[in-house]
Amino acid sequence: MSSTGLQSTPTPGTAPVSALLLPGRSSYNGPTMTTHPNAIQANATQGTATPTHVHLETFGCQMNEYDSELVRALMQQNGFVFTSEQERADVILMNTCAIRENAHNKVYTHLSELKKIKRQRPLVVGVLGCMAQNLKDELTEIQPLVDVLAGPDSYRQLPMLIRTALRAQEDGLEAKGLAVDLSEYETYHDVVPDRRDGVNAWIAIMRGCDNFCSFCVVPYTRGRERSRDAEGIILEAHQIAAQGFKQITLLGQNVNSYRFDDWDFARLIRAVADVPGIERVRFTSPHPKDFPLPLLEAVVSHPHICKQIHLPLQSGSDRILGLMNRGYTISEYRALVDRIRSLRSDIVLSTDIICGFAGERDEDFEATYRLIEEVRFHSAFIFKYSERKHTIAARKFPDDVSEAVKTARVTRLFDLQRTIAYARNREYLHATLPVLVEGDAKRSAAQGMGKSDGNITVIWDKQAVPSHPGALLSLAIYDASSTTLYATLPPAP
Repeated sequence: MSSTGLQSTPTPGTAPVSALLLPGRSSYNGPTMTTHPNAIQANATQGTATPTHVHLETFGCQMNEYDSELVRALMQQNGFVFTSEQERADVILMNTCAIRENAHNKVYTHLSELKKIKRQRPLVVGVLGCMAQNLKDELTEIQPLVDVLAGPDSYRQLPMLIRTALRAQEDGLEAKGLAVDLSEYETYHDVVPDRRDGVNAWIAIMRGCDNFCSFCVVPYTRGRERSRDAEGIILEAHQIAAQGFKQITLLGQNVNSYRFDDWDFARLIRAVADVPGIERVRFTSPHPKDFPLPLLEAVVSHPHICKQIHLPLQSGSDRILGLMNRGYTISEYRALVDRIRSLRSDIVLSTDIICGFAGERDEDFEATYRLIEEVRFHSAFIFKYSERKHTIAARKFPDDVSEAVKTARVTRLFDLQRTIAYARNREYLHATLPVLVEGDAKRSAAQGMGKSDGNITVIWDKQAVPSHPGALLSLAIYDASSTTLYATLPPAP
């Protein structure tokens, strides 16, 4: 047990096994799952002759999307078949997020819907990811609905847990599978994610976080920070290019702190961007407290590293940043923004803002408002503070800003940011930009959609501009809204 109260594995080679059954249920004496690929493959021969159909839904961030790709790979190696049709599924899994309130609420709504289905037919329900880790006690009280809980470090155990739950269900028992130990070693380095067709592929270069921001639950749901082997990441990037993906996004809770032997993040991102066939490399999220110059130089100079940086601010008040344990001051944040723009003025900056954090006064909010006016981000994700169990803030600071005040502050920031984003996007009028085609626009199949190098959505008429996913087009911008650029082919020379 570490000083943070997080459980870790005893040796680097073995994943923790906590396939526990709740008191009063049947006992389990199944096999231990290890990280060795042969052990995974050997277990694929177990189970029933008829394939078990699994429906997987993902809630939350990009890391959850990547984890769902890992889950699909591990389950398919063990003989499970995935279906997009919920009504065909023998097993329904939800990969969950404990950070954002919206994703949290969606999961509970979905659980209520599954309760009705489970009354009508046999069904194994599993909750995976951050909510399973953080709210295990609360979720296991929703009996007999949730059969399997697996945290982010326990996905190798899922085939075993699900088979146990299926057998228990056949025998008329209510066995609950629980695997929520945190690991100091698990990175799933030997698992090739099951990626769906598309333009962008995620690579998680590290897992966990050591920052312990007071509002954030990640260190308690994803464990301590550990980096993947650099050579394995580069090999995965080559595999991604061979599959036809054109863009790679490198993921980590704080990518800046990536370290493996003599590799730092600046060296790693350059190596990934050098992979033949990869047109663009993005990364999320860096932390403002440790943004090294070599990384900035890589972004500025490498032709395949996107000129866009997501730079979470959270608050414009030094007092609130201190309560949040963010590790930087507003003057240091401003200096970082100035340095970025002095190196390359066209770099697109986006950010995260939390409104109504514990103890936030009017003057703290006004400082945030003024800083957004000053920095003029191209986009911002703005959230109301919602207390999360087990965080430092939940233990130490009362959530004392009313919902009405939080809503009013969020609305003011939204209105301000919309105005700034509109003006920022209008700066691209009459410019010609490289756009990576992603597919059809959400609102109309007659329109194509892609992203600029700065990650701004671009829309065009497909009749005027024939395109296919993965193509890199040079398009002329003729109109703009606060969220979208509208483009067509540039005039002939």
